[in-house]
Amino acid sequence: MNLYVLAEGGGVTVGEHPQWHVLGLTINADTVISTAIAAGIVLAFGLYLAAKATSKVPSALQLAFEAVTEQVENQVESNVGIRTAPFVVPLAIALFFFILIANWISILPHAAEEYVRPPTADVNLTFAMSIFVMILVWATGIRIKGKHYFGHFVEPYKAMLPLNIIEELVKPITLSLRLFGNILAGTVMVSVLALMPAAVSWLPTSAWKLFDLFIGLLQALIFALLTIIYFGMATSQEGEEAH
Repeated sequence: MNLYVLAEGGGVTVGEHPQWHVLGLTINADTVISTAIAAGIVLAFGLYLAAKATSKVPSALQLAFEAVTEQVENQVESNVGIRTAPFVVPLAIALFFFILIANWISILPHAAEEYVRPPTADVNLTFAMSIFVMILVWATGIRIKGKHYFGHFVEPYKAMLPLNIIEELVKPITLSLRLFGNILAGTVMVSVLALMPAAVSWLPTSAWKLFDLFIGLLQALIFALLTIIYFGMATSQEGEEAH
């Protein structure tokens, strides 16, 4: 279903994507291209840091990466325990930087957005990431706690079982829609501003794209933080110790 935002002088169509049709499948071309670009940037960033990392005078990029890594490690240690699930640290870091770059693609000029749009403005990508994270969360909880993992579904009372199951199933939906909604709203706003005369649209468009940078950073941080928190909830031993 397409969404429409009406503005003076015309309409803005939101939710339409350039598409490829392959073997009966419909693929959103802009999402695939933007995702590949974002992933390539993150991969290149990681390879560059690996080659240039130094213990002497670190570059600004290395300092930024080390700052993010330190904060992620602190969050994982306090919520999960690094020894409990050590892979959560690189997972959260990768998610943070990928989502950040994917969000920041929105700063491209409006004319360049036909095939290079923020891929996180497509719910297909955000839901895929969310369900991937939650499958890892559930698998980790079961691996670490065994059959005791399922005990939290009947806490604090057995009558809470249906509500606890619904809450667990809703997590990937809310995780994906939060990111999708915020980034989509930014692309809608830029499209609306583009309807203004060029002589005056540059100022509000520039101001909004600067705001978009902050929103992109915030949403990447929230997604990574919630990922860590969900792992912490799944591996927590509190309920087991109480029994």
